[in-house]
Amino acid sequence: MFSSSYINNVNKYDQSPPGVEMMEETEEQKRNYEAESFRLHMVTWNVASADPPDDVTLLLHLNSPKSPDLYVIGLQEVYSRPLRFVLDSVFDDLWSKMLMDTLAPRKYVKVSSIRMQGLLLLIFSKLKHVPFIRDIQATYTRTGIFGYWGNKGGVSVRLSFYGHMLCFLNCHLAAHMNYASERVDEFEYIMDAQTFDLQKAPRIVDHRLVFWFGDLNFRIEDHGMHFVRSCISDQTYDLLWSKDQLTMMKKKKERILQEFDEGPLDFPPTYKFDRNSDIYDSRLYRTWFGFTGKKRKPAWTDRILWRLRHKAPPPDEQSENTVDQEARKVEEEDGDEDEDEEYPLRIRQDLYTSNMEYSISDHKPVIGVFTLELRKMFDAPLVRLQPEGDWSADIDAMVLYSPLQPFTSSAWDWIGLYKVGFTSVSDYLTYTWVKDDEVAFDEEIVQVYVSKKEIPVRGGECVLCYYSDTLQCIVGISDAFKVQDSKVASEEGLLPEKIDALDKTVSREDLWN
Repeated sequence: MFSSSYINNVNKYDQSPPGVEMMEETEEQKRNYEAESFRLHMVTWNVASADPPDDVTLLLHLNSPKSPDLYVIGLQEVYSRPLRFVLDSVFDDLWSKMLMDTLAPRKYVKVSSIRMQGLLLLIFSKLKHVPFIRDIQATYTRTGIFGYWGNKGGVSVRLSFYGHMLCFLNCHLAAHMNYASERVDEFEYIMDAQTFDLQKAPRIVDHRLVFWFGDLNFRIEDHGMHFVRSCISDQTYDLLWSKDQLTMMKKKKERILQEFDEGPLDFPPTYKFDRNSDIYDSRLYRTWFGFTGKKRKPAWTDRILWRLRHKAPPPDEQSENTVDQEARKVEEEDGDEDEDEEYPLRIRQDLYTSNMEYSISDHKPVIGVFTLELRKMFDAPLVRLQPEGDWSADIDAMVLYSPLQPFTSSAWDWIGLYKVGFTSVSDYLTYTWVKDDEVAFDEEIVQVYVSKKEIPVRGGECVLCYYSDTLQCIVGISDAFKVQDSKVASEEGLLPEKIDALDKTVSREDLWN
């Protein structure tokens, strides 16, 4: 019933090298297991309701010799007036579409996104990592107008990356110079309010690594406009750091802030600029009595910070914890420390800068590039699958799949047929329900039926993806294969004479490179 080549491919995951007996991995072997490095490219940008630029090469470092494994892009003030917002809820918004169209040909897939009015968070992964990104959940918290309006607040996505729990929190906090304490209060409220349906990490602080970024709106206090602009012109940014409100609030022993790290602000403040220029705010503002020449002082409002779990608080704060808090903390962290030792996770920031080339907004985008060094908790997908035989719209087809590790399947699991170079989970050509269309199975391999009516008449390079409804993610991807053009459709004149089938944005040979 099942091809011998497929069975051999499945069995190879369970085989040891010739002449080597299977044995349990010793503790010493686990400790000596070499960590792997992954590159993370992050962007935060208040786009001030502007449409996306024509070219984002510089923003995403598309010409860099080191391509990221993950892109995390947080936007604020995406255009969200009622008509556009309704359209964006049905179709992809302009920013999401532009980013997907840009990254899909480079073999990146959007694995998650969330939007709350003008706040938008998108996460893209190289295709080869997609089956190892699991337990994806997203949530949001409003803080604008007494907590009922979403023009301010936070959106987050949590996921496990090769077993390591990561959380990305994109915030837009209260504006204006005098609201520094309110910004901290909003951040603390967001951290407390956001929860996930996951036993091991129900709160943001429970994750191994948390990134906090966005238009945090912290300003530069005390220094006058002339001094600030002189420091910017002379690139003596360090003279301004001590009066940066976020830096000042951390020194006031705001514990939640002290747990977060940030790279040096060795780039020009990113707010506020005249649009379509690199000139800091120079316009006149309308008031009740006419116009005023008062200008906004430049500030580092746009930031990227991170927090590794288990960063101990300062000694004087440790003594302030209650006995109950300490007991609970010890109980929770015992297992975490064992996991951290066996599967270490380290982070290094390689770049922290602003990009002055973009001028569509009164903010400049901020870019953070990181290297994550970690030991994978697993290196095989949950499911291996492949097409059986030739595929075209002229004949019914079969998919073979095999669970490689135990996981909770669901009646809502499905297998999708995707064009090579697909943009997201929803960008499938067709799909079939795993349980409904299951036709045969044994202890290792399951066969699923696909009707020829569901297969596109236009052929091309495709992949099959197994989607787990429980884990809310793709848990297995096949090798690329060719779906043939329908001969019947061609003979009946239903296809153009020179059809190029599906766009071959990525060739079969370099799909997994």
